Amino acid sequence: MFVYIIRRVLYAIPILIGVNLITFMLFFMVNSPDDMARAQLGAKQITPAMICSWKVEKGYDKPLFINHHAKGMAMVTDTLFVQESLKLFRFDFGFSDANRDIGSDIKERMWPSLAIALPTFLIALITNISLALLLVLFRGSVLDTGMMVIAVMIMSISGLFYIIAGQVIFSKIWHWVPISGYEEGWSSIKFIILPVMIGVFAGMGAGVRWYRSIFLEQINQDYVRTARAKGVSEIKVLFRHVFRNGMLPILTGVVVIIPSLFMGSLVMESFFGIPGLGSYTIDAINAQDFAIVKAMVFLGSVLYIVGLILTDISYTLFDPRVKL
Repeated sequence: MFVYIIRRVLYAIPILIGVNLITFMLFFMVNSPDDMARAQLGAKQITPAMICSWKVEKGYDKPLFINHHAKGMAMVTDTLFVQESLKLFRFDFGFSDANRDIGSDIKERMWPSLAIALPTFLIALITNISLALLLVLFRGSVLDTGMMVIAVMIMSISGLFYIIAGQVIFSKIWHWVPISGYEEGWSSIKFIILPVMIGVFAGMGAGVRWYRSIFLEQINQDYVRTARAKGVSEIKVLFRHVFRNGMLPILTGVVVIIPSLFMGSLVMESFFGIPGLGSYTIDAINAQDFAIVKAMVFLGSVLYIVGLILTDISYTLFDPRVKL
Protein backbone atom coordinates (compact mmCIF):
# COMPACT_ATOMS: atom_id res chain seq x y z
CA MET A 1 0.00 0.00 0.00
CA PHE A 2 2.74 2.48 0.98
CA VAL A 3 4.77 1.70 -2.14
CA TYR A 4 1.66 2.17 -4.30
CA ILE A 5 0.93 5.59 -2.78
CA ILE A 6 4.53 6.72 -3.28
CA ARG A 7 4.40 5.57 -6.89
CA ARG A 8 1.17 7.46 -7.54
CA VAL A 9 2.61 10.60 -5.94
CA LEU A 10 5.64 10.37 -8.22
CA TYR A 11 3.35 9.90 -11.23
CA ALA A 12 1.50 13.05 -10.17
CA ILE A 13 4.59 15.27 -10.49
CA PRO A 14 4.70 15.38 -14.33
CA ILE A 15 0.91 15.83 -14.37
CA LEU A 16 1.15 18.87 -12.11
CA ILE A 17 4.00 20.26 -14.20
CA GLY A 18 1.88 19.85 -17.33
CA VAL A 19 -1.14 21.51 -15.73
CA ASN A 20 1.02 24.38 -14.56
CA LEU A 21 2.56 24.72 -18.03
CA ILE A 22 -0.87 24.92 -19.67
CA THR A 23 -1.98 27.50 -17.08
CA PHE A 24 1.02 29.71 -17.84
CA MET A 25 0.54 29.40 -21.60
CA LEU A 26 -3.20 30.16 -21.57
CA PHE A 27 -2.93 33.08 -19.18
CA PHE A 28 -0.05 34.83 -20.90
CA MET A 29 -1.61 34.28 -24.33
CA VAL A 30 -4.32 36.80 -23.41
CA ASN A 31 -2.43 38.89 -20.83
CA SER A 32 1.00 40.44 -20.94
CA PRO A 33 2.92 41.53 -17.83
CA ASP A 34 2.41 45.12 -18.98
CA ASP A 35 -1.37 44.62 -19.07
CA MET A 36 -1.26 43.06 -15.62
CA ALA A 37 0.78 46.00 -14.30
CA ARG A 38 -1.72 48.53 -15.67
CA ALA A 39 -4.64 46.61 -14.16
CA GLN A 40 -2.99 46.40 -10.72
CA LEU A 41 -1.57 49.93 -10.57
CA GLY A 42 -4.90 51.46 -11.43
CA ALA A 43 -3.51 54.98 -11.75
CA LYS A 44 -4.66 57.36 -14.47
CA GLN A 45 -1.17 58.33 -15.50
CA ILE A 46 0.95 55.16 -15.66
CA THR A 47 4.49 55.67 -16.87
CA PRO A 48 6.76 52.99 -18.37
CA ALA A 49 8.97 53.36 -15.31
CA MET A 50 6.05 52.49 -13.02
CA ILE A 51 5.25 49.42 -15.12
CA CYS A 52 8.88 48.29 -15.12
CA SER A 53 9.16 48.79 -11.35
CA TRP A 54 5.99 46.76 -10.74
CA LYS A 55 7.21 43.87 -12.93
CA VAL A 56 10.57 43.77 -11.13
CA GLU A 57 8.84 43.78 -7.74
CA LYS A 58 6.51 40.89 -8.70
CA GLY A 59 9.12 38.92 -10.69
CA TYR A 60 7.37 39.33 -14.04
CA ASP A 61 10.49 40.86 -15.56
CA LYS A 62 11.93 37.35 -16.05
CA PRO A 63 11.46 35.47 -19.36
CA LEU A 64 8.50 33.11 -19.36
CA PHE A 65 10.07 29.77 -20.40
CA ILE A 66 13.58 30.33 -21.81
CA ASN A 67 16.11 32.90 -20.63
CA HIS A 68 18.30 33.66 -23.63
CA HIS A 69 20.50 35.96 -21.54
CA ALA A 70 21.59 33.14 -19.21
CA LYS A 71 23.90 30.21 -19.82
CA GLY A 72 23.64 26.48 -19.13
CA MET A 73 20.80 25.28 -16.93
CA ALA A 74 20.08 28.88 -15.96
CA MET A 75 18.46 29.31 -19.38
CA VAL A 76 15.62 27.13 -18.07
CA THR A 77 15.78 27.59 -14.31
CA ASP A 78 16.05 31.39 -14.31
CA THR A 79 12.58 31.80 -15.82
CA LEU A 80 9.21 32.80 -14.49
CA PHE A 81 7.73 29.34 -15.08
CA VAL A 82 10.37 27.40 -13.15
CA GLN A 83 10.69 29.90 -10.29
CA GLU A 84 6.95 30.08 -9.70
CA SER A 85 6.44 26.33 -10.18
CA LEU A 86 9.03 25.53 -7.51
CA LYS A 87 7.16 27.75 -5.07
CA LEU A 88 3.89 25.99 -5.85
CA PHE A 89 5.39 22.54 -5.27
CA ARG A 90 6.48 23.79 -1.83
CA PHE A 91 2.91 25.05 -1.33
CA ASP A 92 4.34 28.52 -0.99
CA PHE A 93 1.60 30.51 -2.69
CA GLY A 94 3.19 33.81 -1.75
CA PHE A 95 1.34 37.08 -2.24
CA SER A 96 -1.13 38.09 -4.88
CA ASP A 97 -0.43 40.81 -7.40
CA ALA A 98 -2.49 43.06 -5.10
CA ASN A 99 -0.18 42.15 -2.15
CA ARG A 100 -2.63 39.85 -0.34
CA ASP A 101 -1.39 36.71 1.42
CA ILE A 102 -2.83 33.94 -0.78
CA GLY A 103 -2.32 31.21 1.83
CA SER A 104 -4.27 33.17 4.44
CA ASP A 105 -7.00 33.94 1.93
CA ILE A 106 -7.37 30.24 1.08
CA LYS A 107 -7.59 29.24 4.75
CA GLU A 108 -10.20 31.92 5.38
CA ARG A 109 -12.30 31.32 2.26
CA MET A 110 -12.33 27.53 2.28
CA TRP A 111 -14.85 27.44 5.14
CA PRO A 112 -17.66 29.31 3.31
CA SER A 113 -17.03 27.04 0.30
CA LEU A 114 -17.26 23.93 2.49
CA ALA A 115 -20.37 25.31 4.21
CA ILE A 116 -22.14 25.17 0.83
CA ALA A 117 -20.41 22.27 -0.90
CA LEU A 118 -20.46 19.71 1.92
CA PRO A 119 -24.23 19.83 2.70
CA THR A 120 -25.00 19.94 -1.03
CA PHE A 121 -22.81 16.89 -1.64
CA LEU A 122 -24.20 14.80 1.25
CA ILE A 123 -27.87 15.67 0.68
CA ALA A 124 -27.56 15.14 -3.08
CA LEU A 125 -25.78 11.81 -2.61
CA ILE A 126 -28.40 10.42 -0.23
CA THR A 127 -31.33 11.80 -2.24
CA ASN A 128 -30.09 10.64 -5.64
CA ILE A 129 -29.15 7.13 -4.50
CA SER A 130 -32.45 6.71 -2.64
CA LEU A 131 -34.49 7.81 -5.64
CA ALA A 132 -32.42 5.62 -7.97
CA LEU A 133 -32.99 2.56 -5.78
CA LEU A 134 -36.71 3.35 -5.66
CA LEU A 135 -36.90 3.58 -9.44
CA VAL A 136 -34.98 0.33 -9.86
CA LEU A 137 -37.38 -1.34 -7.44
CA PHE A 138 -40.33 -0.16 -9.58
CA ARG A 139 -38.46 -0.38 -12.89
CA GLY A 140 -40.62 -0.30 -15.99
CA SER A 141 -43.56 1.22 -14.11
CA VAL A 142 -45.28 4.57 -14.62
CA LEU A 143 -43.30 5.95 -11.68
CA ASP A 144 -40.01 4.96 -13.30
CA THR A 145 -40.94 6.43 -16.68
CA GLY A 146 -42.33 9.64 -15.21
CA MET A 147 -39.28 10.23 -13.02
CA MET A 148 -36.95 9.69 -15.96
CA VAL A 149 -38.86 12.29 -17.97
CA ILE A 150 -38.61 14.75 -15.07
CA ALA A 151 -34.89 13.97 -14.67
CA VAL A 152 -34.24 14.76 -18.34
CA MET A 153 -36.20 18.00 -17.99
CA ILE A 154 -34.12 19.02 -14.97
CA MET A 155 -30.92 18.26 -16.88
CA SER A 156 -32.08 20.23 -19.92
CA ILE A 157 -32.41 23.53 -18.03
CA SER A 158 -29.35 25.63 -17.28
CA GLY A 159 -28.25 25.90 -13.68
CA LEU A 160 -28.36 29.69 -13.99
CA PHE A 161 -32.14 29.45 -14.40
CA TYR A 162 -32.49 27.65 -11.06
CA ILE A 163 -30.29 30.24 -9.35
CA ILE A 164 -32.20 33.22 -10.72
CA ALA A 165 -35.61 31.59 -10.20
CA GLY A 166 -34.68 30.63 -6.65
CA GLN A 167 -33.56 34.16 -5.81
CA VAL A 168 -36.72 35.67 -7.29
CA ILE A 169 -39.18 33.26 -5.65
CA PHE A 170 -37.63 32.61 -2.23
CA SER A 171 -35.91 35.98 -1.69
CA LYS A 172 -37.74 38.71 -3.61
CA ILE A 173 -41.31 37.38 -3.56
CA TRP A 174 -41.57 35.28 -0.40
CA HIS A 175 -38.70 36.92 1.56
CA TRP A 176 -37.79 33.63 3.23
CA VAL A 177 -34.01 33.95 2.90
CA PRO A 178 -31.55 36.75 1.99
CA ILE A 179 -30.84 37.08 -1.71
CA SER A 180 -27.05 37.18 -1.14
CA GLY A 181 -24.38 37.71 1.49
CA TYR A 182 -22.73 35.66 4.19
CA GLU A 183 -22.12 35.73 7.94
CA GLU A 184 -19.91 33.63 10.17
CA GLY A 185 -21.22 31.06 12.64
CA TRP A 186 -24.77 29.76 12.86
CA SER A 187 -26.06 32.91 11.19
CA SER A 188 -24.67 31.56 7.93
CA ILE A 189 -27.48 28.99 7.71
CA LYS A 190 -29.97 31.52 6.34
CA PHE A 191 -27.48 32.46 3.62
CA ILE A 192 -26.48 28.94 2.53
CA ILE A 193 -29.82 27.14 2.65
CA LEU A 194 -30.96 28.47 -0.75
CA PRO A 195 -27.67 27.72 -2.58
CA VAL A 196 -27.71 24.20 -1.09
CA MET A 197 -31.33 23.59 -2.18
CA ILE A 198 -30.59 24.84 -5.70
CA GLY A 199 -27.39 22.79 -5.93
CA VAL A 200 -29.19 19.60 -4.88
CA PHE A 201 -32.12 20.14 -7.25
CA ALA A 202 -30.01 21.19 -10.24
CA GLY A 203 -27.89 18.02 -10.00
CA MET A 204 -30.76 15.67 -9.24
CA GLY A 205 -31.57 14.82 -12.86
CA ALA A 206 -28.08 13.71 -13.83
CA GLY A 207 -27.44 12.05 -10.46
CA VAL A 208 -30.59 9.93 -10.39
CA ARG A 209 -30.14 8.78 -14.01
CA TRP A 210 -26.50 7.85 -13.40
CA TYR A 211 -27.10 5.87 -10.19
CA ARG A 212 -30.16 4.21 -11.74
CA SER A 213 -28.08 3.00 -14.70
CA ILE A 214 -25.47 1.58 -12.29
CA PHE A 215 -28.06 -0.35 -10.29
CA LEU A 216 -29.88 -1.58 -13.41
CA GLU A 217 -26.60 -3.00 -14.71
CA GLN A 218 -26.15 -4.93 -11.47
CA ILE A 219 -29.71 -6.17 -11.16
CA ASN A 220 -29.42 -8.28 -14.31
CA GLN A 221 -26.29 -10.11 -13.15
CA ASP A 222 -26.21 -13.85 -12.45
CA TYR A 223 -25.70 -13.46 -8.70
CA VAL A 224 -28.98 -11.50 -8.48
CA ARG A 225 -30.91 -14.24 -10.27
CA THR A 226 -29.31 -16.80 -7.96
CA ALA A 227 -30.40 -14.82 -4.90
CA ARG A 228 -33.95 -14.59 -6.23
CA ALA A 229 -33.97 -18.36 -6.92
CA LYS A 230 -33.05 -18.94 -3.28
CA GLY A 231 -36.14 -17.01 -2.21
CA VAL A 232 -34.50 -13.74 -1.18
CA SER A 233 -36.98 -10.86 -1.36
CA GLU A 234 -36.56 -8.12 -3.95
CA ILE A 235 -35.83 -5.44 -1.33
CA LYS A 236 -33.11 -7.56 0.29
CA VAL A 237 -31.62 -8.29 -3.13
CA LEU A 238 -31.61 -4.58 -3.87
CA PHE A 239 -29.91 -3.48 -0.67
CA ARG A 240 -27.70 -6.47 0.18
CA HIS A 241 -26.42 -7.26 -3.30
CA VAL A 242 -27.19 -4.62 -5.92
CA PHE A 243 -26.39 -1.61 -3.77
CA ARG A 244 -23.16 -3.11 -2.39
CA ASN A 245 -21.84 -4.19 -5.78
CA GLY A 246 -22.76 -0.84 -7.26
CA MET A 247 -20.50 0.94 -4.80
CA LEU A 248 -17.36 0.66 -6.96
CA PRO A 249 -18.54 2.90 -9.80
CA ILE A 250 -20.27 5.17 -7.28
CA LEU A 251 -16.99 5.61 -5.38
CA THR A 252 -15.27 6.66 -8.59
CA GLY A 253 -17.64 9.58 -8.99
CA VAL A 254 -18.01 10.42 -5.31
CA VAL A 255 -14.36 10.61 -4.25
CA VAL A 256 -13.36 12.65 -7.30
CA ILE A 257 -15.82 15.33 -6.16
CA ILE A 258 -13.47 16.09 -3.25
CA PRO A 259 -11.74 18.99 -5.09
CA SER A 260 -15.05 20.74 -5.68
CA LEU A 261 -15.81 20.59 -1.95
CA PHE A 262 -12.72 22.67 -1.22
CA MET A 263 -12.61 24.80 -4.35
CA GLY A 264 -16.24 25.85 -4.20
CA SER A 265 -18.72 26.60 -6.96
CA LEU A 266 -17.65 29.44 -9.22
CA VAL A 267 -21.15 30.39 -10.39
CA MET A 268 -23.05 29.72 -7.17
CA GLU A 269 -20.71 31.73 -4.96
CA SER A 270 -20.60 34.63 -7.41
CA PHE A 271 -24.40 34.90 -7.68
CA PHE A 272 -25.01 34.58 -3.94
CA GLY A 273 -22.10 36.74 -2.81
CA ILE A 274 -20.47 33.92 -0.82
CA PRO A 275 -16.83 34.80 0.01
CA GLY A 276 -15.53 31.35 -0.87
CA LEU A 277 -12.76 30.01 -3.07
CA GLY A 278 -14.99 29.97 -6.15
CA SER A 279 -15.71 33.70 -6.07
CA TYR A 280 -12.07 34.22 -5.06
CA THR A 281 -10.96 32.62 -8.33
CA ILE A 282 -13.49 34.54 -10.42
CA ASP A 283 -12.40 37.84 -8.89
CA ALA A 284 -8.76 36.98 -9.57
CA ILE A 285 -9.49 36.24 -13.23
CA ASN A 286 -11.38 39.51 -13.62
CA ALA A 287 -8.55 41.40 -11.93
CA GLN A 288 -5.91 39.56 -14.03
CA ASP A 289 -4.24 38.46 -10.80
CA PHE A 290 -2.10 35.61 -12.09
CA ALA A 291 -0.62 34.75 -8.68
CA ILE A 292 -4.06 33.73 -7.38
CA VAL A 293 -5.11 32.01 -10.61
CA LYS A 294 -2.07 29.73 -10.77
CA ALA A 295 -2.33 28.95 -7.05
CA MET A 296 -5.99 27.93 -7.32
CA VAL A 297 -5.46 25.84 -10.47
CA PHE A 298 -2.51 24.07 -8.85
CA LEU A 299 -4.43 23.44 -5.62
CA GLY A 300 -7.39 22.06 -7.56
CA SER A 301 -5.10 19.70 -9.48
CA VAL A 302 -3.49 18.43 -6.27
CA LEU A 303 -6.88 17.78 -4.68
CA TYR A 304 -8.08 15.98 -7.82
CA ILE A 305 -5.06 13.67 -7.76
CA VAL A 306 -5.60 13.02 -4.04
CA GLY A 307 -9.20 12.12 -4.86
CA LEU A 308 -8.08 9.59 -7.47
CA ILE A 309 -5.64 7.97 -5.02
CA LEU A 310 -8.36 7.76 -2.37
CA THR A 311 -10.66 6.17 -4.95
CA ASP A 312 -8.15 3.41 -5.66
CA ILE A 313 -7.60 2.81 -1.94
CA SER A 314 -11.34 2.71 -1.24
CA TYR A 315 -11.75 0.01 -3.92
CA THR A 316 -9.82 -2.40 -1.71
CA LEU A 317 -12.34 -1.84 1.09
CA PHE A 318 -15.39 -2.69 -1.01
CA ASP A 319 -13.98 -5.29 -3.40
CA PRO A 320 -11.59 -7.92 -1.98
CA ARG A 321 -10.59 -8.85 -5.52
CA VAL A 322 -8.84 -5.50 -5.98
CA LYS A 323 -5.24 -5.46 -4.83
CA LEU A 324 -3.01 -2.42 -4.97
